Amino acid sequence: MNQTTNIFGLRAIIEAINSGSTINKVYLQKGLRGNLFFELESLIKKERIATSFVPVEKLDRLSKNKNHQGAVAQISPVEFEDIDLLIENTLEKTSSPLFILLDQISDVRNFGAIIRTAECTGVNGIIVQQSGSAPVNAETIKTSAGAAFKVPICRVNHIKDAIYTLQASDISVIAATEKTDNLIYDLDLNKPLAIVMGSEHRGVNPSVLKIVNEKAKLPMLGEIDSLNVSVACGSFLYEIIRQRL
Repeated sequence: MNQTTNIFGLRAIIEAINSGSTINKVYLQKGLRGNLFFELESLIKKERIATSFVPVEKLDRLSKNKNHQGAVAQISPVEFEDIDLLIENTLEKTSSPLFILLDQISDVRNFGAIIRTAECTGVNGIIVQQSGSAPVNAETIKTSAGAAFKVPICRVNHIKDAIYTLQASDISVIAATEKTDNLIYDLDLNKPLAIVMGSEHRGVNPSVLKIVNEKAKLPMLGEIDSLNVSVACGSFLYEIIRQRL
């Protein structure tokens, strides 16, 4: 199984980004300065790569005490797909595509569990936002039981752009949210669909809720008012499958 690869050194990371490597995240030493650092920082901002400023001890651990020069980057073990090509290729194969959009889900185990369920339910692709989203790393792949290598994953600058792109291809976008009276069981799901699952802490962003085609929720009969996001996603997906079978 592929694992997340760490590379270290300012110049090495600059070259990796320029060569098109898929970078999950760059860790930079707090207080770092110098021309090469500023060149890397500028490149990171341009490419909108997730970044954390951390103590030198964290970098020592990530690089196993090798000469990291104050910078360590995680390269993703999977290649991300282009969203326009994914939609185009999917529509050539099926008249009822199914996509998942993850609105800044940050827990890698939730991400991995969703990927696993997506593969089991025939989802055509998963779309995540570049910033604020869990990376595809070794833990994600382990939790997905290897499904991360089987389900196409797209990374976009903003989830709203992805929604507009899907809608332009006549794919209806449904947000999973408690802020509605519609139960998922009452909607017609036998059509081209994308479902939006919100983050663990705040759910689907209000600005995203404004542009989706429909909103839906699951009935909650206990005292706790929300499900784990991967469980909720699985419930949505299997209702879609039930209607389509």
